Formats: sequence, structure tokens, C-alpha cells
Amino acid sequence: MTESSVVYLPSPEFVAQANVGPEIYGRADADRLAWWAEQARRLDWETEFTDVLDWSNAPFAKWFPGGKLNVAVNCVDRHVDAGKGDRIALHWVGEPGDSRDITYAQLKDEVCKAANAFTNLGVRAGDRVAIYMPMVPEAIITMLACARLGATHSVVFAGFSSAALRSRIDDAEAKLVVTTDGQYRRGEPAPLKSAVDEALGTGADAAASVAHVVVVKRTNHDPSLNWVAGRDVWWDDTVGEASPEHEAEAFDSDHPLFLLYTSGTTGKPKGIVHGSGGYLTQTSSTFHNVFDHKEGRDVFWCGADIGWVTGHTYIVYGPLSNGATEILYEGTPNTPNEHRHFQIIEKYGVTLYYMAPTLIRTFMKWGRAIPDAHDLSSLRLLGSVGEPINPEAWRWYRDAIGGNRCPIVDTWWQTETGSCMISPLPGVTATKPGAAMAPMPGISVRIVDDNGHDVPRGEQGYLVVDEPWPSMLMGVWGDDDRYRDTYWSRFAEQGWYFAGDGARYDEDGALWVLGRVDDVMNVSGHRISTSEVESALVTHPDVAEAAVIGASDETTGQGIVAFVILREGITSIPDSFEQDLRNHVAVEISPIAKPREVNVVPELPKTRSGKIMRRLLKDVAEGRELGDTSTLVDPTVFENIRSRRR
Repeated sequence: MTESSVVYLPSPEFVAQANVGPEIYGRADADRLAWWAEQARRLDWETEFTDVLDWSNAPFAKWFPGGKLNVAVNCVDRHVDAGKGDRIALHWVGEPGDSRDITYAQLKDEVCKAANAFTNLGVRAGDRVAIYMPMVPEAIITMLACARLGATHSVVFAGFSSAALRSRIDDAEAKLVVTTDGQYRRGEPAPLKSAVDEALGTGADAAASVAHVVVVKRTNHDPSLNWVAGRDVWWDDTVGEASPEHEAEAFDSDHPLFLLYTSGTTGKPKGIVHGSGGYLTQTSSTFHNVFDHKEGRDVFWCGADIGWVTGHTYIVYGPLSNGATEILYEGTPNTPNEHRHFQIIEKYGVTLYYMAPTLIRTFMKWGRAIPDAHDLSSLRLLGSVGEPINPEAWRWYRDAIGGNRCPIVDTWWQTETGSCMISPLPGVTATKPGAAMAPMPGISVRIVDDNGHDVPRGEQGYLVVDEPWPSMLMGVWGDDDRYRDTYWSRFAEQGWYFAGDGARYDEDGALWVLGRVDDVMNVSGHRISTSEVESALVTHPDVAEAAVIGASDETTGQGIVAFVILREGITSIPDSFEQDLRNHVAVEISPIAKPREVNVVPELPKTRSGKIMRRLLKDVAEGRELGDTSTLVDPTVFENIRSRRR
């Protein structure tokens, strides 16, 4: 029996209560646009849309033209108006141990107060607001207040440098910046407002667009906090004193809701633009269908940061538009110790748990004695997001955390797609460990070769989206040519969106996403995915996590270089360990996939969102100076890696 032939059926109990059944695919296939119109009508529209899609100016789409709505009203007000104001919207858990429970009625008051305060500071519909904050409730309140006003928010991850913040402020011409005095990192307060001050500059170097900075008191630890009179104001003195009464205005369906700048690129930042009606339709629909959310009963926890699209879509707009109760956690998973996540699941009765594969592999490294020490019986569904999950981690997740009873939804989507595109449906799909399985209802994708021809089952190809979708990006901020060139030029003749990822269908028709095409190695003419080799390595009983890159090789074109972390408790390895791992990969995949080099390292270079920076590992393997390390959690990790290389 091959790995890809092992399937996990949803339990009869889960099927019996699932939000959707298999007929959902047939309904969407029969009339795709009618399906999306039906999903749009789950929202409250002040003015009904006159059409579903205007694709006359492709690749610039207009979804639900003629329609007007307010995104914040759909996320907050309508639940209060329906008599659900006492329901908890947010269980906020601070890193030091403080917490707050915020009801929908309280959230509505705070959002209205923030909208009034921002209006008093000169913010109007169409203006841009930069948000540079940790995971505190005021961050979500600010996002929703911007949505209420029709101001386009640009959330910048609070771990980014002042230079990264400044480039995003300048590109968007942000009028207002909202931040905190500081943030907690692994139990210790760290400054944040000072990074804003550095970003905004002074004199001739000052950011010309910014009129005000609103500051939330979070750590209150910095007696030397800089204050610019006339520019800087405290949240408590503005939002705290504002009226909770605010009349919301409806905006066109394609009104820009937010900008989100893609990370890891060099040069001018690339601001992805998302609209309102189309984005919220698919975001709200996929939250309901993929996570099987039961309003008033489930407690949802997405472990992303709001600085990334996952935080926008499945912390803010997806859950709140469905009236969900959710966890908002400020801290790291091992502060004060490795039990933190599981204590939160126990305390709040979390039922839906949506995390990145990197975190799951970290839990594996720590050992299952930690989750085994806790009652996780409240969980009924697990999710994975951010990168392809290797089968070994998938099975461990299901067993150690899901008790072998929780279905796993392994979701594929991007900043640019806005919301989930490929995923199992938990009450429908027989899942395979590591496979994203099938496009969502109403989504059409293909796997093609260089010439745009469909590749046979079992072969790798390029993943493309061949029909527009509601939550698609509207463009790149201020640069239409870059939008066309980046996403639509590769298959311009066919009019397809190129996702930049490789994929394949297996012999049963299940879809496997293989990661970025620049993570596909060419070894002696053989195309080998880094994710496949990494998955093979972590099936070895001594390996907790692995990262693989293709380094230049005079003989084979590229040679496979692996970096592995040992499982917790393994303190010594035999001299034959490298050869053992190479042989293990040969058995799991093929002799052609054997790593040229295996390095045992104490840690891998990761961004603060948990992604492994393979580009920097490639710099190490090829002996180059390191590229930009500003987004890494710990840039010093490379000293340990270099010292461990053969």
C-alpha cells in the first residue's frame, strides 16, 4: 500500500452534523456564479448587487457590482441587532497571563468609539491607516473601525523593522499610524513605539503623509518614551473618550478594504489590494464550510498573527462575520512553558484549532508527553495553514492532539487569493495525510506544464486558477503593470492566474501542493520537490524537522542539501547517521533524491510567522553572504548552522 493510498474517512457522527454534504460540489459546478451569489446573500447588503461578476476588464475583476455593504456591520452590528450582543466574540489571552473577554455588544461599542476618534483625527473614506501592533484586542478594533469608515488598513507585522514599516507607510501614503508603546516577547517587554518614531523620521526625512500616531498602552515600561506633540495621542485619551454611537456608511462592493504587503521580497514593497464584497463573501463562506463552524457552540482558535493574511481572514473577517467566539492569543507557544497552547484549549474549551505545520512539527520535537498531560477532548476539528504539511506531521497532529477522532482540513491559499481555495470539507472528504485534496466549491484550478497543457496524474506541474474567484486580489497598490506581470503574464494567452506553486494529482485524483516552484530542485534533469524530501526525512524516527534546498552542483545541476533537527531527548547519533538518512530518503522516494549533504543543526532559520527561510539556507550552502535577515526570529541561528556544517 502506498502512502498516497491511505485515506481517513470522516466519522459517521461528524458527517451527521456537518454543515455541508457532497452535493455542494454539484451545485457549485452546475452554475458557479449562481453559487457565489448564494454565498454573497449570507451577508447583509444595504444595496443588492446587480450582477455577480464583471470580468470585462480582465484581469481586474469586479465582484457583485452595484452592491453596497459595510464590512464592519457584517462582522459586528448585525449580530448585536439579532440579539446576540451578550455572546463572547473574543477570549483574549495576553502573554504575561492577563486576559479579557469581549462580547459582541462591547466590541461594537469599541469599534464605534474608534471610528469616531479616527474621524476626529481627520481619517476619511479612502484614506489609508497603518497598523503596527501585537495581538491585542485594540488591533482588531482598529481594523474594524477602518472598515466601518471605508478607510483602507495596512497591517504591518509588529516584528518587522522600522525600515520595513516606513516603506509600507510611504507606499500607501498612510495618514494615521496605530501602535502600542511596547509588546511582550517571550515574557519580556520590548519597545514598539520607538520603531514607529524611527520609521517616521524627522525634519526633511519625515514621513510626509502621516498626520497622527495613536498609541495603546500595553507594557507601560519605557520611562523614556518619545512623544511628538501634535502628532502622538494616547488611545485612552482619544478612543477612550469617544462616543459609542456611530452611523455606518455602506460602500461599493469593490471598495478597497485592506492592503497587505507580501514579505520576503526585495526592492519596492508589493501591496496586495483586497476589496470588500467579494473578499467578505468567500472569507465568510469558507469559514462556515471548511471549519464546520456552529454558531453559538464552537470556540475557534487560529494561531496566526494579524500581520499576515491568515490573521486577516481567519481571525478577523471570517470568524466575526459568522458570529464566532474565538481565541486571540498574544504570545508564543512556549511562554512561560511548552504547555501554554494546551492549557488554553482546556480552559476555554477550544473546538476548532487552526495552526501552521511549523508549529505542529515544533510540538512533535517537544514530545507528545506535553499534549498527553492535558484534556483535549473539546477539540473536534484541526486545521493546517501556511505551507504544505508533511504526512508524518499530519498523522502526529491527528493522533497526539486530535485523539484520532478529529478531521484535519489542510488548506491551501495565499495572500493574493484572500481566502481558502483548496481544502478537504470535513464532513465530506476522505483525506490523505499531506494532501490538500480538492478545490473548494466554486473554485476552478488546473495543474499544467510550461505550455499550459494539463499534466497526467502523478506528474508535477504548475498550479493555476483558470476562473476568477470572489476573494481574489484587486491588484497591486499603485502598480497595475506589476499586477499583470507578476500574476498573469506566465499564462497570459490562457488568461490564468499563476499561483507560483507546483502541484500534482495522485492516482486517485487527490491534489498535492508541492510548494513554491522555486523550491523545486532539478537534479540531473529530475524535478524533485523540497517538500517531498523534507517529508521523507521527518519519517525517520530521530528527525523532528527538516529543511531542504537545492545548491549549485557542477555535475548534477543542483545537489540536495538537507538541514535536520533531532527529536527531543536524542543527545547522540552514530557516525553513520548522515548515510542512514540518505539511504532512508532513497527508500522513501528514490535514489535520485538522496541528499548530497546532511547537516544536523540545533535550529532552523524561521520568520516570525513560522516559515523556514530556505533562501538563506541556500546562501549558506553556496558560501554566499547572507541576504536580508530582518524578518527572522533569531538571526544568530546561522552561526550555529555554519559551525555544524561539515
